Amino acid sequence: ERFYDNLSNLSEKKQNGHKVGWLNWKSPSEYQSMTYSQSGFELKNTSGRTATIWLSKIGDIPIRYHRSIPDNADIKEVTLKKETTGEWYVTFGLEVEDTTLPEKPAVDDVDVEDCVGLNLGIQNYIYTSDGNSVDWLDLSDEYERLRREQRNLSRKEHGSNNWEKQRRGVAKIKRRIKRRVEDFQHKLTTWLVTTYDAVFVEDLNVSGMLQQRGNARNKQDAAWRGFIEMLEYKGDLYGTHVVQVDPAGTTKECAECGVETDKPLWVREHSCPSCGFEADRDANASYNVLSRGLQELGLGQAESTPVETATAVETDGGQSSSVPVSRVVETGSLGA
Repeated sequence: ERFYDNLSNLSEKKQNGHKVGWLNWKSPSEYQSMTYSQSGFELKNTSGRTATIWLSKIGDIPIRYHRSIPDNADIKEVTLKKETTGEWYVTFGLEVEDTTLPEKPAVDDVDVEDCVGLNLGIQNYIYTSDGNSVDWLDLSDEYERLRREQRNLSRKEHGSNNWEKQRRGVAKIKRRIKRRVEDFQHKLTTWLVTTYDAVFVEDLNVSGMLQQRGNARNKQDAAWRGFIEMLEYKGDLYGTHVVQVDPAGTTKECAECGVETDKPLWVREHSCPSCGFEADRDANASYNVLSRGLQELGLGQAESTPVETATAVETDGGQSSSVPVSRVVETGSLGA
């Protein structure tokens, strides 16, 4: 099935004018997963945190639950995957009735004051139009350890037992980095969709941004595309409108008068030469995202103008607040 899917994709690209080659042969060590669709599997002995999965042509395999399968769910697909760390995981594709999911409020019922615009920034992970900012996740220790372990791997004889053992060690560090980022994103997106009626975010071309020179690894660490996709599906789960807006010019355009002003990345303050409006660069961009999102939903403008609300991050008692990333990771809520 996968083989013919790949052939169909190549054929479609060729018909659209793309230059395509042939499918590459994969060695057994590169083919790391297999899927049972509809049949050929049975889940048994589901007591506590352990169970047994029976697979056709393989037999019984003991498994340990990450979380229990809901009673009202039907298992439609089972996928076995070997991670780069050497561990095996089984993933269940479930069919669950979604009647309990909350409905999104009608656009006319959305309170403009409960909408927020997000700027995905450089100095902060996000900056919201109501003055909150969330710090970047600090992965410096993990990356320093990864560099050390990769240097050790380069000194091993490729394919030897010591090389394989070291390779798995490197894979475990990479997995820890990935899991920390995903955990941070899950908690941040859950807070956003449970706090606001509508969340507006820039529709970024992340793959194009990574091809640009400079700061590419930070952009990859941010995993902005994954963050946006996570935000969208959680909006469906919690009944929140999530709208992507055109990101072009959000940092250049003045949120008060609309005049565009070019400024390099190192300039972190917005100062409009036309109307004199001043704000933090990321704050100004978040106001523009909010404005475009409201227009996308047909709600017009927020009652409070950027002049009334926009300030750079201030000390206690000011209108804006900077939230350390540790509070997101430890509590899962910016309001805790």
